[in-house]
Amino acid sequence: MPERILVVIPTYNERDNLPKMVERLLALPDGVEILVVDDGSPDGTGKWVEETSSGEPRLHLLSRTAKNGLGRAYVAGFEWALSHGYELIVQMDADFSHSPEDVPKLIAGIRESGADLAIGSRYAGGIRVINWPLNRLVLSVGASYYVKWITGMPVWDPTGGFKCWRRATLGSINLPSVKSNGYGFQIEMNHRTWIRGLRIVEVPIIFADRVEGTSKMSKKIVVEALLMVWGLLFASGLRRSPKARKTP
Repeated sequence: MPERILVVIPTYNERDNLPKMVERLLALPDGVEILVVDDGSPDGTGKWVEETSSGEPRLHLLSRTAKNGLGRAYVAGFEWALSHGYELIVQMDADFSHSPEDVPKLIAGIRESGADLAIGSRYAGGIRVINWPLNRLVLSVGASYYVKWITGMPVWDPTGGFKCWRRATLGSINLPSVKSNGYGFQIEMNHRTWIRGLRIVEVPIIFADRVEGTSKMSKKIVVEALLMVWGLLFASGLRRSPKARKTP
């Protein structure tokens, strides 16, 4: 039987973007299912998913009562995916900064390389970002070098949020113990994977800034990520290399 694939999309006020995103994801050849993790959007995002899912069995809704951060939304979505038996779990944004047509590339990145995590990378092999102001791009690229310098993790795009996970990879991470949000969440999840000796592959993608809605990034998220990286280094006993990968 083919692997069951779930796309996890956290939302807060994405009513304008989500219908188009869902339509394009459901049209993909891989037969993916979708879980929308909605943080009580006042614009009716969750209500739209609830009404639409009644006639579309591949669309699911996980409602949360409060806006509690991107990291918490993803953890809730990952736990739902594990409890419902999905083998491959894709995470992505609803705002079209991640193209739904790139989802098969991430899935292929896992299947063809045998990797444990595939990252849709904006920076592997060059910079592929559209419509970002220069200061935002400099911050993002600088963060990549900063993370690599401190932790030793050889990932070009450690803050990217477009990924495909193997079920076993997420199952090896103590998800309730992951406390960071925003950029910090992406870095922490990557580091927990890499430091265990699991394999990460970066799949080049083109990243376009959102057209509808507003960015959720804030100074608090940036500061959290900068400080959290040092916490990862100390939590790993100052080790800047992963455990040896076990062979069968």
